[in-house]
Amino acid sequence: MGRDSTRAIVRGAASFAPITGFVKRKIASRSRPSSPRTAPARSLDERTLSEIASELAEIRADMERLEELGFRGHPKIHPSYELSARNLLHYLALRARDLRALQTQLSHFGLSSLGRCEAHAMASIDALTNIVARLGADSALASAARSKCVGIGQGDRILERHADALLGPSRVERRVRILLTMPDEAAEDSARVEQWIARGMDLARINCAHGSPQQWERIVNNVRRGAERAGRSCRIFMDLAGPKLRTGPVENGPAVAKARPERDALGRVLAPARVWLTAQSAPAPAPADCGVALPVDANWLATLEAGAQIEFRDAREAERSLRVVKRTRGGALCECDSTSYFVPGLVLRRRGVRSAAGATRIGALDPLPGELRLRQGDRLVLTRSLEPGRAAQLDRRGRVLAPARIGCTLPEVFEHVRVGESVWLDDGKIGGRVVAASVEALEVEITSARGAGAKLRADKGINLPDTDLALPAFTAKDLADLPFVVEHADAVALSFVHSPSDVQELETRLAELGRPDLGIVLKIETRRAFERLPQLLLASMQSPCDGVMIARGDLAVECGFERLAEVQEEILWICEAAHVPVIWATQVLETMAREGRPSRAEITDAASAERAECVMLNKGPHIDSALSALDDILRRMQGHQRKKSAMLRPLGLARRPIV
Repeated sequence: MGRDSTRAIVRGAASFAPITGFVKRKIASRSRPSSPRTAPARSLDERTLSEIASELAEIRADMERLEELGFRGHPKIHPSYELSARNLLHYLALRARDLRALQTQLSHFGLSSLGRCEAHAMASIDALTNIVARLGADSALASAARSKCVGIGQGDRILERHADALLGPSRVERRVRILLTMPDEAAEDSARVEQWIARGMDLARINCAHGSPQQWERIVNNVRRGAERAGRSCRIFMDLAGPKLRTGPVENGPAVAKARPERDALGRVLAPARVWLTAQSAPAPAPADCGVALPVDANWLATLEAGAQIEFRDAREAERSLRVVKRTRGGALCECDSTSYFVPGLVLRRRGVRSAAGATRIGALDPLPGELRLRQGDRLVLTRSLEPGRAAQLDRRGRVLAPARIGCTLPEVFEHVRVGESVWLDDGKIGGRVVAASVEALEVEITSARGAGAKLRADKGINLPDTDLALPAFTAKDLADLPFVVEHADAVALSFVHSPSDVQELETRLAELGRPDLGIVLKIETRRAFERLPQLLLASMQSPCDGVMIARGDLAVECGFERLAEVQEEILWICEAAHVPVIWATQVLETMAREGRPSRAEITDAASAERAECVMLNKGPHIDSALSALDDILRRMQGHQRKKSAMLRPLGLARRPIV
């Protein structure tokens, strides 16, 4: 490997010889007297060349120092990642500087401005140093090639090898793989799974936060069989749930069902509301296009036939009627032209039948999910207790007697949050600031919510971007799930990773379970994880196979939506320098997967994902269309883009201590 690296550097430097001659000829031609029709001649600025050479020498010295320091602090780097770890340290030393002035100077001489040096940082510096030395006719400045350095072109091959090891081989026509989150139906419908593989799925993702081992095993079997039938590779990724911080339960809303017809702009009915009447004693499932199911007396239901009219006063005392359009053994399908609210005990009566036998009462209905409506300026109390949350209590004049309350699923956080720190709820839909904090509760002033108020329900995410949470890497559920993951998966994703010790603990547990070779994916979804990315990578490089997932949903909330583009750029650069494959995740073609038609911004976002090694799609009713569209977009973009050149301002991550 060392000999290959040396040869690559030499070849890289030698390949610039024609360019060097070309530049010298240009310089010589510019030094000749100009004719009246030409611009004034420009001579080569020897002082600038000397400054460039001096700065390149300083950069190289910084690279060597950080490499020595980094390997002293991380002596257990796996052999397959030794060169990659060195290159990561070289790149961090490079990016600790503001390189923009140097880039401008280099471009004036027609030289590389280091905009594509991520995969081979030191080799790029050495090649530039040698060219500058030749331009300045000072061979003493030339750099000697190093054996333990990634050669130009070698870094791309290393990254491809690491990507193949983690993600499986790429397709000839599409370098970027597609990772699809498995819906519940994947456990029962093997034909759908096979169809997804045929449409472009390269990896299947199982989220251990949902489902059961029995369901996961059926999904695994369907994926394995589908891949075998298709003659393709399809790896299986499993996400550990991790210590996800969520809201607790909320008091149920009223037991009410609402039927609403579809209307045009003038209020005319385009499609009536559909209501399913079924026997309370033996309820039958409602048809797929029917949103309201009402349990009623079986004997009364038996008297209905198509065309029958049913009268009632809804929960608002509004006079309404239903007409029976279809009668089946399981129940009666009805239509209604007016918005109606149904509650338990509401009387339904057949039109024209006045006897007691002509009427029935609606049975028990499921209550609506509880919710808290929060507006800017409101107060919300987050508590250790997981008793059902409740809305604010008001007096007759609307003054607040007690603020809204809701529980928090991880009581450990109350020991770390301080007054003034920010809190975000439900994927950033609601934001606030802590105004009072204790080990039992946090009082939050709502500072961000839509004008009419935002609804907060149970099991919604809580983000504390300003708080340094010392949470355990694994929950009891994670430890219970890990043996199944080790037995069935090709890679495990570590959720809510915060520190190198989290990675090391996972590596230790995988070794104890007999799978030290299992692929590890670090999910970067918090600001702390982003800020510690270089340290996390050096820890994961102790394993033979690793990767990074940019979990852009939580990351946007944690770092700020306005910073997401910048943050994901930095993650891509750092991971390319480490030759670590990246999974571009969260909300890719989300509208298309959910509604069947993408937004324009989603198409652009999906095209930008070509810079990663893998793209993740989430489940949705139109996932087939989203999968086909993403496959087509990535195939088209492959001919236009690979990674990215960039202007190199100082990188904050590079200034953080490695050890």
